[in-house]
Amino acid sequence: MTKNMLIAQSGGPSSAINASIAGAIERALASDKIGRVYGAVNGMQGFLDRHIIDISEQITSPDDIEMLIHTPAQALGSSRYKLPKDDPSIFDTILGILKEYEIGYFFYNGGNDSMDTVSRLSAYFREKGEDIVALGIPKTIDNDLVETDHTPGFGSAARYVATSVAELYLDTIVYPLPSIVIVEIMGRNAGWLTAASALARDTGVPAPHLIYLPEVPFDIDDFTGKAAKLIRSEGQIIAAVSEGIRNEAGQYLADTGAAADAFGHKTLGGVANVLESAVKAAMNEPKLKTRAIQFNTLQRAAAHCASAKDLEESYQCGYRAVEAALEGRTDVMVTIKRTGDEPYRAYYDLSPLAGIANKEKSVPLEWIDAENADVTEEFMRYARPLVRGEATERFVGGLPRFFRFDWSKNVKL
Repeated sequence: MTKNMLIAQSGGPSSAINASIAGAIERALASDKIGRVYGAVNGMQGFLDRHIIDISEQITSPDDIEMLIHTPAQALGSSRYKLPKDDPSIFDTILGILKEYEIGYFFYNGGNDSMDTVSRLSAYFREKGEDIVALGIPKTIDNDLVETDHTPGFGSAARYVATSVAELYLDTIVYPLPSIVIVEIMGRNAGWLTAASALARDTGVPAPHLIYLPEVPFDIDDFTGKAAKLIRSEGQIIAAVSEGIRNEAGQYLADTGAAADAFGHKTLGGVANVLESAVKAAMNEPKLKTRAIQFNTLQRAAAHCASAKDLEESYQCGYRAVEAALEGRTDVMVTIKRTGDEPYRAYYDLSPLAGIANKEKSVPLEWIDAENADVTEEFMRYARPLVRGEATERFVGGLPRFFRFDWSKNVKL
């Protein structure tokens, strides 16, 4: 007896997340155990609103799969919906919709908050004796999921950050003026992406000269002192800083004061501007040229900088999630386990969601230098394999060709 499948995406976009659903879709369409392959538009919120499309009808050729792999952001949209803890009836509603669409396989493609959703649904299905498989497919440019060596999406974002920092340095040195460029990079509590800026040095440039991560307290006076000394000796420097750097008291330097989202995440932004002003005041040098730059959303959906290794592993995570579901596995997330750096070797595994949901993986403190202003060679060895390989996009008229689902075609039962 066949059962239908539903897949949804959650959290922030990336250059590789659609490769995961491409892998899952391709494996599902090849299975005689799976009937229709449905997609919920805008995550759990869209699912609850019954905004569900029939992927089986919209993926019509291998070319569609190939384009989907190389399409950035989230082809099924996203949401920040969090399952309420004080309203158990929502689980009955979810179960009712799943039964309405005869869904026996549920996949959620996202980060640690998304894994909490899958874990809670799995527990509810077990409690009710329902034969519905629920699995997590990992993604996040923040690279902060536990139990996996790294997450799909990180390698491509890291490649964008490193490439952009190198290009910024070459732009900066064309003028014989003392200068500092402060680059603000995503990372609220984990500094993996900011740490990846160090890979810019592999291009032959000395930048970034300073790197600051949220894993260790940030001392603004120490920063301005180091920056001033480097500017005097080097002329032009670049500092890479995580948006989530905090002082000794644990306060974000870039807390905007805005309300937190449904998951309790504070809205951050502007730490580069704060530090730019601090350097100006500390140096009091009229000729000093300063610039604060936020990569902002550019870093998470830059398909032109995607890592082929990242896309390959993202695809495999989706593919293997469906294979695991067909084998009867549930309440687990696909994980990547590394066994070697040079040459890079890794295998795919499954880890229980209970050990993943709502947990964060930080950059190991031993991978941060003694002065808390750089990363070590251990981090470089970890990161280098993840940014390798040229992703081959489809181009039309010199521009990439992307895949889009028609969200207007709601399933009519």
